[in-house]
Amino acid sequence: MRLKNKVAVVTGASKGIGAGIAEKLAAEGAAVVVNYSQSAQAAEKLVAKIKKNGGRAAAVKADVSKRSESKALLDAAKKEFGPIDILVNNAGVFEFRPIADVDEEHFDRQYNLNVKGLFFATQAAVNAFGDRGGAVINISSVVSTSPVPNGSVYSSTKGAVDNLTKGLAAELGSKKIRVNSVLPGTTITEGFEAMPQHEQFTEFGISQTPLGRMGLPEDIANVVAFLASDEAGWVTGQTLAASGGLR
Repeated sequence: MRLKNKVAVVTGASKGIGAGIAEKLAAEGAAVVVNYSQSAQAAEKLVAKIKKNGGRAAAVKADVSKRSESKALLDAAKKEFGPIDILVNNAGVFEFRPIADVDEEHFDRQYNLNVKGLFFATQAAVNAFGDRGGAVINISSVVSTSPVPNGSVYSSTKGAVDNLTKGLAAELGSKKIRVNSVLPGTTITEGFEAMPQHEQFTEFGISQTPLGRMGLPEDIANVVAFLASDEAGWVTGQTLAASGGLR
């Protein structure tokens, strides 16, 4: 119970990696706000599961790509459970297109959520953290350092995430706020399995991963739980790959 008596907000937590993180943080003792923008049923189902297992959780709808809704999310979390200790910026969107097919909508959609949303959720969290400070964990990707063909826009958003992580860590350290990035490799989620030709992506991902398998949401959640805990009290400004060795 490394996170007993702590309060966590996980953005984009109704499914996939976010749901795995929310469930893990709750199991470690944190009260968890499960943020969603569209999947209300999935969010409420996760909240019910956490409560059934003895945890505390609440679902809060917010589109964190909008600054006002990021603030409303953190305000609602603080009202529900008290001062925030942990923010996990997990909400994101990925879509691969060759450069010839990239339009403004494709570009803006990814930057608005993956970068702008992360920044303004963090801004809101700074005001929601208590006097003891807090931990911000940004979910990035190994493609932030190893961009892939047809994924230049997505890869660049994750490069921005890692840069923001380092800059915000430097800025917020005096407030006792730690900021780190976790970089998943190929991970099995609902979104991944919905991709065209995901079987081929799975085969390729396994072939490039030294540990010889795909990642699971709980693999990422375990790393996030460590970074959220006091055990990582001397860790900030870092980008930590949770990828089975995939680079």
